[in-house]
Amino acid sequence: MTTTLRPTEPLQHSAEGGRSRTYDICVNSRRVGSVHVATDPHFGAASGLIERLRVDEPDRGRGRGTVAALAAEEVLRGWGCSEVQISVPADAGAALALASALGYTERSRNMVKELAGEPPAPPAGIASRPMTDEEFAGWEARARDAFARSWTDRGVPEEQARAKAEASHRELLPRGLATPGTAIQVVVLGGRVAGHVWTGVRELEPGVGAGYVYDIEVGAEQRGKGYGRALMLLAERVTREAGETLLGLHVFAGNTPAIRLYESLGYRTTYVNSAKPLL
Repeated sequence: MTTTLRPTEPLQHSAEGGRSRTYDICVNSRRVGSVHVATDPHFGAASGLIERLRVDEPDRGRGRGTVAALAAEEVLRGWGCSEVQISVPADAGAALALASALGYTERSRNMVKELAGEPPAPPAGIASRPMTDEEFAGWEARARDAFARSWTDRGVPEEQARAKAEASHRELLPRGLATPGTAIQVVVLGGRVAGHVWTGVRELEPGVGAGYVYDIEVGAEQRGKGYGRALMLLAERVTREAGETLLGLHVFAGNTPAIRLYESLGYRTTYVNSAKPLL
């Protein structure tokens, strides 16, 4: 039997030069599933996405997903992509195993926590306050650079990483500190800022709103003293005060201290995000 991809729509083009298309997965012309293929609107046309790959229940376990994923990669090569990204639910064991077998490497993960009861009180002796406009002016440029660097450290070309950082800040902070739903809090030690946490409100999934930790950092000389935990508890308080009961975040693979902190606070992994080069 031959497994192929059959387009279900014309090739879609975005104003920024992106492409996308949905395909049926077919076995001898019989539909057995579907997959969506696109270029990444944040990383640019050189980075591809394989999304919503699904094989119908009666045809699972027969290699259809493997062939479909390889065919989707070939589509992206034809579009000029040099890498491909996927995001797999953390509880989808078979899909995670397939991703590993096809050579994908975990790049990051998404995590979420259900917030119950009263917001936690701030730890004793740790003072916090909103970031000032003056502090924001210097922080934003540094934050963009750090975000881009976090991607280049994981093999993303510098041009793509920079485009991702610029696009994210334009989208999430169009009015700076006055952006609706945005809160950037700092912890203060001896009159000096020791760290910050940036939170906002977004949809984790269609129709599911949540608070979101976009950025958290503790000054290098103050790490290991509990400020990271204090900032995350502060993020919970801000989120509850905004009326949300979920708090999500994104953490890079290899950042073991951060992952351990989040897990100790009750966060669970929801998606594993992986990538591979298209040679």
